[in-house]
Amino acid sequence: MEIYQLKVFLEVARHLSFTEAADTLNLTQPAVSAKIKSLEESLGVELFHRLGRKIKLTRVGDYLFNSGPELIALESRLVKEVNEIKEGKHSRLTIGCTASVSDDWIPNVLFQSRQKYPKVELSCLSFASVKSLHQSIMDGEVDIGISETSLHEFDEIESQPIDRFHYCLMVATDHRLANCQWLSLKDLTSEVWAFPPTGTPERLVLESRLSELGMKLSDFTHHEIVQTQSLMCAFLRQGHYLGFTSSFQFQSERQAKALVSIPLQEFSLESRLFLLISKKISRVMDENHQKRSSKYGATEPLQQFIHLLKQYSQQKLKIHVPSSRDKVSARSPSIVSEKAVPETVIAKATSSTKESRGVYFRSPTLSTRKSNSTDSEILTIKIGIQNKTIQTVTAGLIIEKLNLLEHFLPRNGQYRNTKYRIKWIDFTSGAPIVKGLQSQQLDIGILGDYPLLLSGTSHSDASSPVANTRLVSFVASNPDGSGNTIIVPSHSKLSSLDDLRNRIIAVPFASAAHGMMMRTLAKENLLQEVTLASIDKLNIHQLTPRNNQADGYAYFAPLHEIASSHGQFRRLIDDQDVTMLPTFHGIVVEATLADNHPNIVVAYLKALIAAQHWYITTPNALSLVSNWTRLDPEIIAKTLEYSNLDTTGLFFPETTIRSDWITEHIHQLKTIPGNQKLGEINTTSWIQSEFLETALSSI
Repeated sequence: MEIYQLKVFLEVARHLSFTEAADTLNLTQPAVSAKIKSLEESLGVELFHRLGRKIKLTRVGDYLFNSGPELIALESRLVKEVNEIKEGKHSRLTIGCTASVSDDWIPNVLFQSRQKYPKVELSCLSFASVKSLHQSIMDGEVDIGISETSLHEFDEIESQPIDRFHYCLMVATDHRLANCQWLSLKDLTSEVWAFPPTGTPERLVLESRLSELGMKLSDFTHHEIVQTQSLMCAFLRQGHYLGFTSSFQFQSERQAKALVSIPLQEFSLESRLFLLISKKISRVMDENHQKRSSKYGATEPLQQFIHLLKQYSQQKLKIHVPSSRDKVSARSPSIVSEKAVPETVIAKATSSTKESRGVYFRSPTLSTRKSNSTDSEILTIKIGIQNKTIQTVTAGLIIEKLNLLEHFLPRNGQYRNTKYRIKWIDFTSGAPIVKGLQSQQLDIGILGDYPLLLSGTSHSDASSPVANTRLVSFVASNPDGSGNTIIVPSHSKLSSLDDLRNRIIAVPFASAAHGMMMRTLAKENLLQEVTLASIDKLNIHQLTPRNNQADGYAYFAPLHEIASSHGQFRRLIDDQDVTMLPTFHGIVVEATLADNHPNIVVAYLKALIAAQHWYITTPNALSLVSNWTRLDPEIIAKTLEYSNLDTTGLFFPETTIRSDWITEHIHQLKTIPGNQKLGEINTTSWIQSEFLETALSSI
């Protein structure tokens, strides 16, 4: 059916005469008859009863006569608006958003838009659920949507991040928990809660996260489901309930100090707010923009509004994440003059500081997927970590405490019915981790440079020289080599490396400090003059001088810092590692895990990236790590660079694998007795940086 056919029909129906309709339309009667016949054929029904020279509307004709004017009016309005859009004149824009966005986020943006584009008639529709918002976008009831939940699972919808926020705990300021700086959902299951209703972004993300942690809403024994934000506020203020909300919500109440938000351990990362738009509309906008932008600029209301949002988001979403590579020249200029080490080894990367897009929690799907319990596979992941080795906490302790690995583990495809059991095993040094990896008792290990290399050699009982591990990422690096050192009792007369002749130095064997000690003694021609004794167990809190056992100790950070802070020990030398080699820690995975479950390896690296981002950007990260490790915050900051303090740490969070550093470590160690097997490491096959590249590109 054509609009012009409808116009002809309405004239004939109005006059009940083909002749009079022809005169009104300035057409011939045969032309009018032809249009009506064509319309009847397209509809497959007669519109008029023909009674001789008279005509009468049929039942369908009567319906079309009553409803047709609406289509004509709509056509007229559409034509008018198209012309207005073309000319940049007055038009309208309808925005759909979730309830929390419409209450607390969108009003400010709408005000800015109206101030900048006063001729555009803006309207905003609030939706109780993300599902209804999605349907409204697809039906064309709204031009764009704004939601805390992405619609990434729907191919026809484009989701663009435009802001960031946190999910948090909200309580009244006179609640007994109001002064807490950090809380965990796992510790609050017996509290009285007010939870958001089904289908809201807050409810979706809560149920999704609980599912990852093996929890469910019913674990909270006392809770109410509240349907509106105003009702939630009443429960919080009058009933002293705990509320699960986003940081967008209750802004005025928080400013008035009636409510206060508290960070939740399970929601340590930020989430994103999304602009939702039909891909069809997006393509049309792109085509129109390319045709018109050079002459007119963005004149269409939708394009104007999106442009305003993008300007806003560019300011909000930029996060500067410092890299260890930004500071090498300032930290250790003496490295550059060292002749024995190739420039590729001692030079930090040439890339400049980058603007990071940040690391965020994934947006949940509209429905939480449930596995078939009868077919569930339990997959155990055993991870060897070193919690007291502070430079590695982003790869172990922080991931464990924030439950980040649970969030990034794959849940679809072959893992749809998989239940994960994660075992974090804490060690005091790297040697048992190497043993666990080579005997397949561990799946993932966090290691310092020397034990990391040892893990890359073949097992002593293996017939093949091929290692059964893969190096997939760095964790932290120290470019000047000062991460390990030698300490002696404060009253000791030893003052130089040469004084160590005929002395005993205790070291944790197969540790990074052991590797440093061997390289240092070899360079100074002292390898045969100094006895290295083993320290089987380290108690960093009760370290005391033992003159009868050893003349000094070789330690890796932060053990020497702790010992020195007690006043009973001092460093033998204040300079960096005399071999001028950077020190580093990395992640090694067992080959079977890498080959059979690459998605799990990628998930672990995503968790590492998220943990490093959290440590760098979270104001109270240092105090939390201090509580978790029971170490002084100052020692932690001196060991692992903390961006919120002016102090410079020995190590920087780092993921990029430096194969040149590894090659030079091997070069210096393989000639030392007992380390010949290091020369057999095939770094090309052992180092597999593609896991890290995948994680970085998909997080």
